[in-house]
Amino acid sequence: MDGAPDDQAQAALRSGLRRMRTVATCLLVAAVAVYVATSLWHGAPGWVGYVRAGAEAGTVGALADWFAVTALFRHPLGLPIPHTAIIRKRKDDLGRGLESFVATHFLAEPVVRGKVAQIGAAARVGDWLRQQPNADRVSTEVANRLASALEKMNDALVVELVEKSVLPRLVDVPWAPVLGALLDRAMADGLQHRAADVLLDHAQEWLVKNPDAVRGLVLEHAPVWSPRWVDEAVANKVYTEAVRLVGSLRADRDHRLRQNLDGFLADLARKLRTDASMREKVEEFKTQALASPAAADAVAAMWSTAKGILLDLSTDEFSVPRRAATTRLASFGEKLTTDPELAASVNQAAGDLAARAVNRYKGDIAAIIGDTVASWEPAEASRRIELQVGRDLQFIRINGTVVGALAGLLIHLVTELVL
Repeated sequence: MDGAPDDQAQAALRSGLRRMRTVATCLLVAAVAVYVATSLWHGAPGWVGYVRAGAEAGTVGALADWFAVTALFRHPLGLPIPHTAIIRKRKDDLGRGLESFVATHFLAEPVVRGKVAQIGAAARVGDWLRQQPNADRVSTEVANRLASALEKMNDALVVELVEKSVLPRLVDVPWAPVLGALLDRAMADGLQHRAADVLLDHAQEWLVKNPDAVRGLVLEHAPVWSPRWVDEAVANKVYTEAVRLVGSLRADRDHRLRQNLDGFLADLARKLRTDASMREKVEEFKTQALASPAAADAVAAMWSTAKGILLDLSTDEFSVPRRAATTRLASFGEKLTTDPELAASVNQAAGDLAARAVNRYKGDIAAIIGDTVASWEPAEASRRIELQVGRDLQFIRINGTVVGALAGLLIHLVTELVL
């Protein structure tokens, strides 16, 4: 069933070739018949000479073009005449010549760049991608591929790869300067304030919900000789002050304690970057931590957690990342169609990519032609090529017959007029 359309095309080509070959042969036979008939006509009128001259020249033209067309594919009349059956004898040279021609004129960088520019990749991609169903289709396909890749991963192999490839590199890299730089960057972005706000929010919520726990803790550590009512008053005061302090710290980022914390972190970042003793302590801690058996367990646990999160995100079509990805893709498609600079950059990148691919692989691509032709048997190569171009070549025979007849008629007319 898969080859049915190809078989139909081949049958149509064979039918067309037979039809045109029959027409050309019939014209040759007609020219020969007219020439013989007019040559045997004794006492014929004068105009018969013109017909005989045209038929004679048409026969010569038809025979010459029949020989030329036939000599391309086989020996005329089966006779091994030199320089006939050209395609059978030189199919490999023809294949390599066609290979070189395609590589030089079709797979040339200017041609490829011009074709890519004509396509307008940015406009086409943008117009397709800005449609929400298409953007959703892309994000779904990517997510499915990611989920499939994650499910097929060998967890033990991933953990082993991290242990043998990643952890040794972590050992080689000094941690202290990196941690110092990260801490400086975090403070510049105000991350310490956001982290403190989160902690203080949870602390205040816990204090509001658990007053008895705070009071109980104070009472538990009160001196045995202190009166009960004093302990309770102290406990209440401690709880009240704790709530007030947490509230003050939440409301005022310039609070003295928070400024002290900022100063401590800034000093820590400086020491991490510049203090040799601090660097030695960090390196000692790093060595002990990475050498601990717990490090391998931590890698396995982190990979398992990360894999689970990625699978959940990629398989849940209503997850926030999936929805965000779809929205961003559609937005990017819209921008491709409205932003000339972005479109020009994308088109340039597409042209560069296509040019690099062609420059790198054009030899291999064009070699398919030469290798394919070389793999054909000589007779098969001749048959295939004749099937493709033979129908048009029969027009050469037809034109040779007609043009030859007209030329013969004209020559006879000029001869009669001059002589």
